[in-house]
Amino acid sequence: MPARRPARTALAVAAVALLSATAAGCGDTGGLQAAGSTPTAISPAKLWPGLRPASSPAYSYDVATRASVQGVTVPGNDIRTVDPVDVVEAEIKTHPDDYGSKGAYHATVDRMKECRPGGDDALCPLLKPYYRDLTGDGRADLTLGFRLYPTNQTAVRVYTVERHKLVQVLADNDAIIGVELAGRALIERSPADISGYEYRTTWVWDPEQRAMAFSRDEYLHTGDGRHSKKSPAPAVPSPSATPTPPAFPSASER
Repeated sequence: MPARRPARTALAVAAVALLSATAAGCGDTGGLQAAGSTPTAISPAKLWPGLRPASSPAYSYDVATRASVQGVTVPGNDIRTVDPVDVVEAEIKTHPDDYGSKGAYHATVDRMKECRPGGDDALCPLLKPYYRDLTGDGRADLTLGFRLYPTNQTAVRVYTVERHKLVQVLADNDAIIGVELAGRALIERSPADISGYEYRTTWVWDPEQRAMAFSRDEYLHTGDGRHSKKSPAPAVPSPSATPTPPAFPSASER
């Protein structure tokens, strides 16, 4: 199963402090001001050239996931013929430690029964499937999302087809507030440690690993944080504030 993102509270605090310091030094008088003389360009200074390289990564993070889905075939190599419910149930069967009675996501199993005909869509954890070519082979790939009960996490999966076989090329679990497909990239939006900020993780197709590889992790100010009791009344958001795209549609929208 995918590795979890480590806590980054210190990073969040540092980022906010830097932004606050920058904002304090930039007053807006509404008119043009001279920037002064252009400073002389200075090349980057390399610090501690004799520092011994680290022998291991700073933290563990699965940069790519690739696995054949057992028990699911793809007639005609058309991924749209695959039942998304079958795909999720195949994962549940493959990972009993995660979905068993003592697993972290055990409540997902019973809820998946509601995804079958006659079930209650409101209880089904499976979200609307999306089809788009993310691998660049000219054929649609499958992007799935499903809730991981009883946690607040959402599973994000991407599948492609190779020789009539379904292959998982992305598997990530996170506290998701939104997912976007931009070209051949998948972007996950997750809540940050500090209100008004969020993480955005980007995954892109890597032809060498033949999987969606971790590409970028951003920490962004969204402008919708709550002010503390000591702060003045909230200011009206500027027109340039980043809008919040909707998260995955609920199962009832499928």
